[in-house]
Amino acid sequence: MKRGSTLFLRLAVILIGIPILALCIFVVPEIGKLAAHLVPDFAFMAFLVLLVIYGATLPFYFALYQAFILLGLIDKNTAFSASSVTALKKIKYCAAAIGFLYVAGSPLFYLMADRDDAPGILVICFFIIFASAVITVFAAVLQRLLQEAIEIKNENDLTV
Repeated sequence: MKRGSTLFLRLAVILIGIPILALCIFVVPEIGKLAAHLVPDFAFMAFLVLLVIYGATLPFYFALYQAFILLGLIDKNTAFSASSVTALKKIKYCAAAIGFLYVAGSPLFYLMADRDDAPGILVICFFIIFASAVITVFAAVLQRLLQEAIEIKNENDLTV
């Protein structure tokens, strides 16, 4: 497959990663300060909020890296390989980890939303949970389909 066919997808992956990095640098520290200001009863509130948000960025960027690996395998015409299944499995686990972190952190975000009277915080939290659940299920379905396609390909290779 020509390398240019996946160039758009590689660019999209980069364009997805840059705004998240900018948010982590400029916006997330302000969210931590807001959490500390809104809930002064809990001195560690800012730390927990930052832990949830920054903790979710690690699997996010690892999943983007796995997407790059998957696009590289497509470029090399080895999309139907065990490496592709492994990359999809890692993407699935990363999306599940992001969802788990936000589910675990949702009481913190609820406390912030309650104190600030801003339900938008919870809407964003639930949107991230829903999006990660969709990505987890989608990656699992793709992983299973790819595994079955590889098995069919191997059976066909043996019969010829």
